[in-house]
Amino acid sequence: YNNATTGGNWDVSNSNATITSSGSLSAIQLGKDTVWYVVTTNNGCTDSVSKAIIILNKPTVSPVIAASHSLCAGKTLALSDSITGGSWTAFNNPAILGYADKPEVGLQFENRYLISQLSTKTVQFELPTNFVNIGLSFSHFGYSLYHELIIGAGFARNFSDKFALGVQFNYYMAYFNPTNSYRGALLPQVGLSVNFSPVLNVGFTMFNPFQTNIQTEYVTKRLPSIFSLGSEYFFSPELVWRAQIDKEVSSNYRFATGFEYQMLQQFTVKLGAYCSDYLVSCLGFGFKTGFFRIDLNCNLHPLLGLNPLTSVKYTFR
Repeated sequence: YNNATTGGNWDVSNSNATITSSGSLSAIQLGKDTVWYVVTTNNGCTDSVSKAIIILNKPTVSPVIAASHSLCAGKTLALSDSITGGSWTAFNNPAILGYADKPEVGLQFENRYLISQLSTKTVQFELPTNFVNIGLSFSHFGYSLYHELIIGAGFARNFSDKFALGVQFNYYMAYFNPTNSYRGALLPQVGLSVNFSPVLNVGFTMFNPFQTNIQTEYVTKRLPSIFSLGSEYFFSPELVWRAQIDKEVSSNYRFATGFEYQMLQQFTVKLGAYCSDYLVSCLGFGFKTGFFRIDLNCNLHPLLGLNPLTSVKYTFR
């Protein structure tokens, strides 16, 4: 942090973070805090400014899944709608793109902990062809002073409905206010989806497996490198159980599980939870009407609060 007025003192309101006399902020634990800058004149008069902050886990993605089944906002759990017609979601397992049999466009909005500066907007388009299916995606996170952009191009193929392979090339950019510039890096993403039986599917994916980072003159932005393994088991055509384990190379393992029940042909209910540092409960609802599919999902973090996610997809016939 910095301030144009010199001679002041930096401080924080609680023990979730520490700050040095030069304005260097360090996170201690998850939670909310407030950064203060206080200036005192020679005659004892004071003035101050403050900035509320929120301390989050290291960034994660949930690459094994498709958000049409998302049990947790930003922490989705699924593999595909069906063996022959899956639903791919941007920056998740690219192998799911291989199951697409119709062109589709989708929009997704996530408002992390109801803080507008932490919102993510995503748009995607998928196009099946005779040889390989193609997916294009774009995502924006943040606000004017700091934001991140990801542009992705994915390619996948379904091999006789037994398994699907996919690869996606993502260009990740971050805007750094001190230099008023963008810096970026190219990140690969690889995925596999295997149908072991009519009731059991397994998926595996790697996001940024080479641990690529973004380097600037002032800071190195570490990008997440994540390996994920997920499965789904159909107790019946209406009831499916999903489980997933994620490992970000410098973070703890994250375990997630959940159930999805199709109550009516147009309506589904999703209930689940995931655990890393904290146990987070998740709830979601899905609706199908005509060519549209709408998903309303959320999770509740015990410290940071509500994290809602909404997605809308349109399938061309």
